[in-house]
Amino acid sequence: MADTRLIQSRYRLLDLIGRGGMGEVWRARDESLGRHVAVKCLKPMGPQHDQSFTRVLRERFRREARVAAALQHRGVTVVHDFGEHEGVLYLVMELLEGRNLSQLLEDNEQHPLPVADIVDIAEQVADALGYTHRQGIVHRDLKPANIMRLTDGTVKICDFGIARLGHDMGSSRLTGTGIAMGTPHYMSPEQISGGHIDHRSDLYSLGCVLYEIATGAPPFDLEDSWSILVGHRDTQPRPPRTHRAELPDFFDRVVLELLAKTPEERPVDAGALKQRIVIGRTGVQPSPELSGRVWLAPPVPVVRPGQQLPAWTRGMTTGHKAAGTRLPVALPDHSAGLTGEWTTGTDLRGLTGGLPLVADGRPTPSPELLSVLASRHNAGLNLGRLGHWEEAGEVHRAVAAEREHALGPDHPDTLASRYEVGFTLSRTGRVPDALREFDRVARGRERVLGPDHPDTLAARQETAYVLGRLGRYFEAHQVYAEVLASRERSMGPDHPDTLRCRHNLAFNLGRLGRLEDSYRMAEEVAAARARLLGAEHPDTLVTLYEVAYTLGRLGRWPQALQTYREVARGRERVLGPDHPDTLSARYEVGIGLGRMGRSEEALELYRALVDDRTRVGGPTDPETLRARHGLGVNLGRLARWEEALAEARDVCAIRERVLGPDHPDTLVSRREVAVGLGWLGRWADALTAYRRVAGARERLLGAGHPDTLAARNDEAHCLEQLGRGTEAVELYRQVAALRRGQQAPGTAVSGQV
Repeated sequence: MADTRLIQSRYRLLDLIGRGGMGEVWRARDESLGRHVAVKCLKPMGPQHDQSFTRVLRERFRREARVAAALQHRGVTVVHDFGEHEGVLYLVMELLEGRNLSQLLEDNEQHPLPVADIVDIAEQVADALGYTHRQGIVHRDLKPANIMRLTDGTVKICDFGIARLGHDMGSSRLTGTGIAMGTPHYMSPEQISGGHIDHRSDLYSLGCVLYEIATGAPPFDLEDSWSILVGHRDTQPRPPRTHRAELPDFFDRVVLELLAKTPEERPVDAGALKQRIVIGRTGVQPSPELSGRVWLAPPVPVVRPGQQLPAWTRGMTTGHKAAGTRLPVALPDHSAGLTGEWTTGTDLRGLTGGLPLVADGRPTPSPELLSVLASRHNAGLNLGRLGHWEEAGEVHRAVAAEREHALGPDHPDTLASRYEVGFTLSRTGRVPDALREFDRVARGRERVLGPDHPDTLAARQETAYVLGRLGRYFEAHQVYAEVLASRERSMGPDHPDTLRCRHNLAFNLGRLGRLEDSYRMAEEVAAARARLLGAEHPDTLVTLYEVAYTLGRLGRWPQALQTYREVARGRERVLGPDHPDTLSARYEVGIGLGRMGRSEEALELYRALVDDRTRVGGPTDPETLRARHGLGVNLGRLARWEEALAEARDVCAIRERVLGPDHPDTLVSRREVAVGLGWLGRWADALTAYRRVAGARERLLGAGHPDTLAARNDEAHCLEQLGRGTEAVELYRQVAALRRGQQAPGTAVSGQV
């Protein structure tokens, strides 16, 4: 493709308009129709380490093409064609002559735009969003750089690269310390919290854009990303008119309504927003149906950059706002068509050739190579945020290898990639491999950055986490305690990472059997998080969940039930009724009700939960089956044993088919079948089922594992009921001997209600 300026014998490339790490955009001429177009080309990657990354990137490019090509509206960039030519994916779009809003602000030296232009832009963007939302598409990254104002005054929304169809949105869970995709200055509170995202998230982002072009700065123009995100989540913005009195009254109200913290408080949709703007612009007084609620300004004061911020906000970066956005590298010579390194198929390592050597004899990597690797690293992070952990791991391993070759094994960027490799290994169940990776990263960071550096502590904290997952709780406790002491010393007791470490330490204390210590620490963390983040912040609710769990293990079920209900209500308000965390809390409420003998209430709760789980995840989803298991257990507690047995058999059969015959949840269901058979007097059948459970657990967990011993006790009880007392006594004796020899703390049966 380097030898020709024609794509598919039709699109002649003329001038390079822009370039990033992953793609180039060209001004081109469509030879068939005689018109100028823009051609966006996806950069092909080298063959040695990039197969997975290339596959992921190509799919994202295709998705952008499919989404954009389906949109036909004057306020959305038109896509003419899409295809592949000599291994390069390309997208043919209308050629836009104009400037994006970020560029307009920069041209204006960050002074706000004229009022008439602002109102016109607001109306046109609302119209375009109304159209895209009716097609079921949510943009998710609306910002000044993605909104173009053409020379004729038309406004167009660009770049649907991370857009998602509405029915596929669900929730964007936070992973690790990352945040949902988007740009911090323009992210909605629900994006930040990992809650359900719909079209109203775009409306919030539009409010941020309008605020910036009207006042010259985003609503939360603070010095670090943590403060920006906290501002979006907790702080009411100052009305735009307090910055610029000439702004119309109606515009002030509209922007503040767009910036409401909860989606329900914002305009119902972009169509209603456009009506509000048209009514305000024309001077016609809005009717009560259209006027929305009255905004009483000013609300809670905003934290300004000059004010003192908490110590734990230091050292975080803001990302990009409209001002100062630049291409990461200089544009290359493009006189011969697509740039050479795109088409030669050479390894990225070739980009270091001919450069001076660093101290260890390694050639200094080019800025372009570093930019490409950074883009690929971010693509891996995005895959993880979407839950595609296997693909994310492949990308991070490839980037880690390239960075190690170019920068050395102890360079912070190399270690950052290795940290993400460890994270993906942990999330895909390869816990021993994750432990080795995190230990390697921790030792490297300690050498390079020092023992108290936040990145070193992050790696050590993940080491402790995977030690806990391996059942090595005492070692995990030692690491957590050391990391906590360092975090408190270097960051302070209220830093989010300090509180996260204390939360994990409390969890680990519970696994060591130190329940009172675990409860006290979890309660302290919950109180601190409520004070700093809010009583219904997801992190606060996670710790309260742990408080409730520990209360249950202590037998304090009334308090546990009350706390679980508090968590369930908070999650329903913050995350939505169908969020997995909300449904998990409702499940635990059912456990509390059952433990307190309130099985009628538990039964009613589980019936509703089964319906909701089936609707959200399907009838064979493991969580649907867990809810059905709880339903069956409470049927048994109400002595409705025929129904309980039928439910247990059905759940067991599905679990065996979906999860496998030896999965812990399948074995729990098989035990419940045996319990039902016993209560119905069918002890011979019950004995067969109990023995099958005990045999599987002994094979998988070992003869001395607490779950195996519990199953053998069930078997002995069954033998007693069958009048086989001698065999029962012998089995009880064997179990007692094994328990004396196994001094490990007990483990709860998986899925037990």
